[in-house]
Amino acid sequence: MMLSLIFFFILTYCLLKYIYMKTFNVIYFLTFLFLLSCQSNTDKVSDKALEPTKIGIEVTDDGTEIDLIAGDLSTNDVWKNYIKAHNDGDLDKIREMDSENIKVWGPRGEYIDGVDAHIEFLSQWFSDASPKWEINYLIANELTDQDGVRKQWVTSGSDVTLTVEGNEVKAAQVIDALISNGKVEGFYVYERVKQDNENGL
Repeated sequence: MMLSLIFFFILTYCLLKYIYMKTFNVIYFLTFLFLLSCQSNTDKVSDKALEPTKIGIEVTDDGTEIDLIAGDLSTNDVWKNYIKAHNDGDLDKIREMDSENIKVWGPRGEYIDGVDAHIEFLSQWFSDASPKWEINYLIANELTDQDGVRKQWVTSGSDVTLTVEGNEVKAAQVIDALISNGKVEGFYVYERVKQDNENGL
């Protein structure tokens, strides 16, 4: 009888230990799977966050499409300060922000090459037309060109008010400006005269 009781306790102990170990192993395994799943999801989110946001394309002269991605927002601040200097008529500040080799393509076929030529042009234009800009939007964008060079651009939409022969003329401008190391390397200006009765979208 005593032997049977001892055998029963040993058997019960072994059975309980077996069940406990099995349960522990199952819990451990499920916990491991859960943590692995969390890590995998975190990796996916991290990878997604690191991917640049494609916002469009640029088509080169030979028809190659280059991805445009969301650019460095600090370039918008550079352009805002540049426009402020224009509104203030601050030629010294504009010269400071211009690249030495700045290039400007104007809306009526003007082409300006170099900072001295740019300041000379602006000096005369400020005197003749007193232009004032009001920025409507700024879009920072970036591309890597065919030579592997990363370029930061700002696309700006503005209303500009000019005084022409004593009359106030309003124009809508879109400007694509290349910014590098806080300097304006160059820009293209597209412009149309606004009508008095027109409304925006």
